[in-house]
Amino acid sequence: MFRLHAASYMGSFAASRQQRVVAHAIQRCRTAALGGHVEQCDRCDHQRIAYNSCRNRHCPKCQSLARERWLEARKAELLPVEYFHVVFTLPDTIGALALQNPRVIYDMLFVTVNDTLRRIAADPRHLGVDIGFLAVLHTWGQNLLHHPHLHCVVPGGGLSPDGLRWVHARKGFFLPVRVLSRYFRRVFLAAMQKAFDGGELQFFNDLAALREPIHFRSWLNKHRSTEWVVYAKPPFGGPAQVLEYLGRYTHRVAISNHRIVNVSDDHVSFQWKDYRNGNALRTMKLHAHEFMRRFLMHVLPKRFVRLRYGGFMANRYRHSKLDLCRTLLGVELPSPAQSQPDAEAIDWKQRYEALTGEPIDLCPACREGRMVIVLGLIPLRMSLAPRMDSS
Repeated sequence: MFRLHAASYMGSFAASRQQRVVAHAIQRCRTAALGGHVEQCDRCDHQRIAYNSCRNRHCPKCQSLARERWLEARKAELLPVEYFHVVFTLPDTIGALALQNPRVIYDMLFVTVNDTLRRIAADPRHLGVDIGFLAVLHTWGQNLLHHPHLHCVVPGGGLSPDGLRWVHARKGFFLPVRVLSRYFRRVFLAAMQKAFDGGELQFFNDLAALREPIHFRSWLNKHRSTEWVVYAKPPFGGPAQVLEYLGRYTHRVAISNHRIVNVSDDHVSFQWKDYRNGNALRTMKLHAHEFMRRFLMHVLPKRFVRLRYGGFMANRYRHSKLDLCRTLLGVELPSPAQSQPDAEAIDWKQRYEALTGEPIDLCPACREGRMVIVLGLIPLRMSLAPRMDSS
């Protein structure tokens, strides 16, 4: 779809430099434009060309192996406690402003959710502990419209203020969502006002009037009287379910190839779940340009980190704090090999076989031999995918 319609879309609509980079990468992914190598079966002499992937994090083809490597490193970090899933969602009107200020608003979302979870959990009226969590940003809904929200995976409990005890959360209950929602709304709106006062926000088109302080304050005040959605899902059944969930959510892109039903003429049809009507599976047909617009609005700013840790799971002291948690929970500490798995111990071919149940080098013709490289490098053919002007 991108190879058919990206050029006409870029020529007709405004796109950021990063969106152009992503569109260009997806068009070239696993084509002669990126080079590759020739493989031949060691049994029947069948040959095939294997082209290189683009490895762009927004490409639906290039996330499976990255996800598996990441999950492998997470196994050693799981604690033998109940885990909870909490979702923080921005109102649609603030989401519209996030499209014009993605780095500022998305960073703000991470910071305020971190503050909300840790502050409410530390309150003696609730848990009274220091918690840890992982947060993943998603900016889309099933219909590809803009819907920024943060998925948080949180161990059920935390460290006591003196660091000498592990305090368990009540079984099946983490924190009151109404309290989380009200506090989240308050700190996010305060952060918005601070960003406005610091000149960090830009306003265009329908939001241009918000450049005036009096209009911006009035706009913020409207959000103070609305309920913000914070949703706590039922707790996970165990560590295996946590890993399964993380595998589905951490490296997801706005839409994967398997949801696309048809690409014909100037239209794209894809499946989506209608959550407002009992998760009914529906098919949506969009013009190719509208499909690309929806997909590209979820391209993140360059080097923006969409998966972050907070509390005792923060990067700078995660390993030492997790070891303390295990000690207080009375479980064995992982060996150095488990806590820091060797990236080379399992190569990408083994990972692929673990994912699909079939060796990637199995000959597709005879189904008995193995494909071996007979020509190590096919030169890049840049002419097959001309670089788009990014000016």
